[in-house]
Amino acid sequence: VILVSVFLSNVVCKVGLEPIFCFWKMYIQNQKLHDLLGPEITAMGFELLGIELSNSSSTSFLRIYIDKSEGINIDDCVLVSQQLTGILDVNNPIRGKYNLEVSSPGLDRPLFTDEQLKKHIGQIVMIKLHEKYKGKRRIIGKIEAVEDLEIVIKCNENKENIPLDLINKANLVAKF
Repeated sequence: VILVSVFLSNVVCKVGLEPIFCFWKMYIQNQKLHDLLGPEITAMGFELLGIELSNSSSTSFLRIYIDKSEGINIDDCVLVSQQLTGILDVNNPIRGKYNLEVSSPGLDRPLFTDEQLKKHIGQIVMIKLHEKYKGKRRIIGKIEAVEDLEIVIKCNENKENIPLDLINKANLVAKF
């Protein structure tokens, strides 16, 4: 997997943000951005893995993760960023200035949904929790299962059943 990122632009927009949508607590997602950008990304032959939007008083940061079966290269990121810039300019979904970055998921692939977690059963994941679970806020282990409202992680010889709504962030752990 190639890790590529493209810094694209600094854009001024006029319309306020929509309410935040959340797939449990993992990576707060903006539903309006998913609805606006997802179909275009799919039509271009890519998968929208997730969107990170960090707001600040001066300049916000919009990072969009894309993928496809053959992997992502720099040309893919440039193509998608150029297409999305036009859509964002016309629809103005973000208030104020922001920087747009279109990126591959990289080696430490972020996981945004329970379906993405299920695709990676058997792989090592690092999970950051928004509150302590059994005294820990960070858990690293192999994904054993994703069922109901829990993920089962094997840490050393122990299995932990972690409620999905405690997850703040999850990433695959790259092996070297």
